[in-house]
Amino acid sequence: MKTILSSETMEIPEGVKVKINAKIIEVEGPRGKLSRNFKHLNLDFHLMTDGETGKRRLKIDAWFGSRKTSAAIRTALSHVQNLITGVTKGYRYKMRFVYAHFPINASIANADKSIEIRNFLGEKKVRRVEMLDGVTVLRSDKVKDELILDGNDIELVSRSAALINQKCHVKNKDIRKFLDGIYVSEKGTIVGED
Repeated sequence: MKTILSSETMEIPEGVKVKINAKIIEVEGPRGKLSRNFKHLNLDFHLMTDGETGKRRLKIDAWFGSRKTSAAIRTALSHVQNLITGVTKGYRYKMRFVYAHFPINASIANADKSIEIRNFLGEKKVRRVEMLDGVTVLRSDKVKDELILDGNDIELVSRSAALINQKCHVKNKDIRKFLDGIYVSEKGTIVGED
């Protein structure tokens, strides 16, 4: 059944600029600028100001939408919220090395933009992973065998973490026994970590 109008709104925090141009949403904040394309969704995006409080809001409407279209509203709001968090706080993923016998060596090259993994399961092969745009990788000072991935775009940070994880897959062995690899241990924001 089609609903005539389903809509949801979200507040835009102070210090964040949001621009909408033909379903391309640009968000600018203290940490930089991010944009996302929503042209594949049949939704209407509006920026409005609350009359009483003066707060800016983003409103998303779906006219005559099916159940899937109504679900896409919440998804689009979550994506915009992720953009806002990215430009205000940034995203930080922490990864840990797991090994039973051969210690994994990782060296960071190319001004924190790529990582070289050596001695994985005692192999001589050097595994190189280039970080995606705007993502930096660092070794943790406090914790042994920990990598820290920082960036503004949650998709690029998480995809970079996935690329590192996929480079260290155990082949031709029982993966229940050989648990070696580099795994994401913690996800959070850069600013305001407690």
